Amino acid sequence: MNATDRTPADLLRSALATDPARPLVTFYDDATGERVELSVATFANWVAKTANLLQGELGAEPGERVALLLPAHWQTAVWLLACSSVGVVADIGGDAGSADHVVAGPGRFEDGLACSGERVALSLAPLGRRFAQVPSGYVDYAVEVPGQGDVFRPYGPVDPEAAALVVAGAELSGAEVVERARGEAAGLDLVGPGARLLSGLSYDTWDGLSAGLYGPLAAGGSVVLCRNLELLPEDGLAKRIESERVTSTVR
Repeated sequence: MNATDRTPADLLRSALATDPARPLVTFYDDATGERVELSVATFANWVAKTANLLQGELGAEPGERVALLLPAHWQTAVWLLACSSVGVVADIGGDAGSADHVVAGPGRFEDGLACSGERVALSLAPLGRRFAQVPSGYVDYAVEVPGQGDVFRPYGPVDPEAAALVVAGAELSGAEVVERARGEAAGLDLVGPGARLLSGLSYDTWDGLSAGLYGPLAAGGSVVLCRNLELLPEDGLAKRIESERVTSTVR
C-alpha cells in the first residue's frame, strides 16, 4: 500500500493500481450457502457505482451521516468504502432518526423509517437479487445501482481528518481508520500481500471492521468474510480454511 494513503478510499485506489485482479473480499453466508468472491477491480467497481448513487441520486454531501443498518456482508463493505469516497460519515448501526440518510437490510427496515432523508433497502439475498416488493419508504439498491457510472469523482477533495466512521459509539476520521488498521494488521497476522484472513466477527465493533475489511485492505491482503459462521460445523470450517488458503482466523 502507498504510505501516503490517508483514507480507506485511498487504500482501495492503491490496491486497484497495484494488483486489480487479486481477490479482496470472499463472502460466505452459512445460512443460505452463498459464496461470492470479489477481486479488487470488481469490488472497486461496486464502490464507484455506489458512491455515484450516494453523491448523485441521494444528494449526500461531505460531513453528512449515513446510518448503515446492515450486518457483516460484502455489500456492507462496499457501502463503507463508498461513504469514504464521498466523504460522508458511515454510522454502523446508528440512530436513523438523527442520520441524514439510511441504508438498511432485512430486519431493520422499520428502524430506518425514523430517517427523514433518503432511504435505501438491501435485500442481502444471494446474487444481490431485487426485492419482489420493495419495503415502503425505500428505494431498492439492486434496482438503482446497476445504472450508475463505473468511475467516481467526488465533487470536492475528501478531508482525511474529518469524521468518517462511527462504530460502537466511537468516531474516527479517515486518517485514524487507516492508521489503526495498519497498526493492527500484524496482530491479525496480516503480513505480506498473500495474507488471507477468515473473519466471523460482526461489523458492529471496531475489531469486526478491522478484521473484516480495513485490516486486509491496509495490509494488501484479503478477507474471507463469514456470516452465520456458527452454523458451519468444525470440519466444514477446516475445509474452508484449506480451500480458501486462509493464513489466519478471527471468530
